[in-house]
Amino acid sequence: MKKLVLFFLILSMVTLKAKAQNDGAIAAGAGIAAVGAIMVSIDNMKEQAELKATEWLLNNKSNLSSFSLKTLDFDGKKAKDMSAVTLITYKIQEFELAEKPKLDGKKFVLFGFTSNGWISDYGVNFSKIRWHLIDQEEWMNMMVAYVKTASSERDDAAIKERLRNGKIVNRGITERSKATIPFYKLEEDMYTVSDYSNMMKLVYNERSLGIYLKETSNLVQIGRGDIIKIHDFFNK
Repeated sequence: MKKLVLFFLILSMVTLKAKAQNDGAIAAGAGIAAVGAIMVSIDNMKEQAELKATEWLLNNKSNLSSFSLKTLDFDGKKAKDMSAVTLITYKIQEFELAEKPKLDGKKFVLFGFTSNGWISDYGVNFSKIRWHLIDQEEWMNMMVAYVKTASSERDDAAIKERLRNGKIVNRGITERSKATIPFYKLEEDMYTVSDYSNMMKLVYNERSLGIYLKETSNLVQIGRGDIIKIHDFFNK
C-alpha cells in the first residue's frame, strides 16, 4: 500500500540524512516525527475501515445481536502481488450475553476487497471496497474448490478430511509437515481456474490462491499466512 511504502522510504531517507549531516540529532528527530505521523495515519485508516466493516455487518446481517469483530489482516494479499487490489479480513464471532461473555458462538470471516484508487491524496474512499461474508461451511467449500483447482485430487470427502486435520501451504495440504495432497508445480506464467460462484473465480498460480472478482475484473492473490490464519480461526 502506498502509505506503507512511503513509511519505509521516509525511514530510509532519514537514516541517510542523519549520517550525512553533522547535526544528525536534529535530522533524526524530524524524521521520527514524520514517521510517527504516517503511523498514526495508517492506524486511523485501520480504525475507519473497521468501523465501515461493522456498519456493513449491521446493515447486511440483521440477525446478529451480539458479536465481536476484529481485524485479522489489514493487507492480506501476497507480498509479490502487484495488482491494484488489496484484501482486508476481519474475524467475527457471536456470543451469548452474560456478566462475563465468552466468544463461543458461530464464526464468520468478512473479506473487504479494495479496488484501484481506494487510497488517494484526498483520503480513503470506502465505496471502493466490496464486502463478502463467509462462515465455516463456505470457507471449507472454497478450500475444497481451490484444492481441486490446484491438484489432481477430485474426492471432496477426502479433501475435507485432509483440510480438517492439516494446513494449506504453498506446496499443498500438509499434516505434521508431510504433504498429503501435493499441488501442481506450475511455472510463473501458468494458471488453473475454476468458476466458483457468481462473484468470483478461484485461480491457482505460483503456488498461491488467487480470487478474481467478476464485478471489478480484479485479481488478488491471498498470502499463505492469511489462509492459515483464517483456517485456524475456523477450525480451532
